[in-house]
Amino acid sequence: MIYLDNNGTTPLLPEVLEAMMPYFIECFGNASSMHAGGRGALAALKQARTSVAKFLGCRPTEIIFTSGGTEGDNLALKGMVSPGDQIITSAIEHSAIWQTCLYLKQLGVEVTRVGVTKDGVVDPEEVRKALRPNTKLISIIMANNETGVLQPVEEIGRIAREADVWFHTDAVQAAGKVPINVDQIGCDLLTITAHKIHGPQGTGALYVRRGTPLRPQIHGGHQESGRRPGTENVAGIVGLAKACEIAQRGIEDGSVEQLRQWRDKLETAVLEKIANAGVNGQHASRVANTSNIYFDNVGGDALVLALDEQGIAVSRGAACNTGEVEPSSVLMAMGLNGERSRSSVRFSLGKTNTEQDVDKLIAVLPGVVRELRQKCGFGTAEQAAHR
Repeated sequence: MIYLDNNGTTPLLPEVLEAMMPYFIECFGNASSMHAGGRGALAALKQARTSVAKFLGCRPTEIIFTSGGTEGDNLALKGMVSPGDQIITSAIEHSAIWQTCLYLKQLGVEVTRVGVTKDGVVDPEEVRKALRPNTKLISIIMANNETGVLQPVEEIGRIAREADVWFHTDAVQAAGKVPINVDQIGCDLLTITAHKIHGPQGTGALYVRRGTPLRPQIHGGHQESGRRPGTENVAGIVGLAKACEIAQRGIEDGSVEQLRQWRDKLETAVLEKIANAGVNGQHASRVANTSNIYFDNVGGDALVLALDEQGIAVSRGAACNTGEVEPSSVLMAMGLNGERSRSSVRFSLGKTNTEQDVDKLIAVLPGVVRELRQKCGFGTAEQAAHR
């Protein structure tokens, strides 16, 4: 299979698995135990915490290990606000943020959702205008998971500091694709997950700036300084740390830029070879690996399945929303109508892809789109243009 759904999840890299293996069988101790096995696990946690902190440009003590992006987002929001407080977020957040906001709204938290431009970018001034005396937290995604569009988080961070408001960013889709430094961003909380950077599923981290009054949402032992109790997933955390190290190398050695060149090659070919197609967020700054393309008069789900039959894995958008019949809320917020939103498909590259994978997609895609349009009664692409 040619796997082009890396924003959904990424394959585990051999280096990551190799680093994890000892902690499944040999070094299986509980990091809270005093014996040698426990001390070995604790040492692995300390080293992993240092590696993740280096990746984000923070102190090791500011890292909380979690089960992934959804838990990190939930902890960041639920742990910071109370009934009567206001959260400012955007119309293009991942469901882990938006569904948490809806839950908090039921508890009496005021939720303000700012819109985006037609290219899917949050205007920092709209965030500033949304500030209220009761604003407690701003949470804006760093890179949208469906379009790859990068948000002006540094400007938003400055606005938050000026207003003395806490700032969280969901960096799950940005990690490993752009450099991250929490001081440069100006955020107080930041979420990442391992399985988007070729690490294991079920492991993530939440950065919490020293002095941020985060309340734990799970109660139990003293793990993670009491902010996230529960026996640590040592193997998964070691895998996260190794994935962070590899991701940082990819930013520095040009691997990420190579993905951008292949992504641009794909988009150029699509626009040349397929009529009535276009790139969502094309004119915005985007992460290097992501392309969200609409194909008018073609159902996105049908295109995903047709490509799957050709041995190419892509997706319509967020894996968490698979099965929904509603159009993408992200694309609708960008001004696409329901039909065009449903005709959009996401292609996302990763470290295990090659240029030959992109070439195969380019060779197959025009014919698949043409066949689907004919099945739907649109005939040729030229005829479809007049429908």
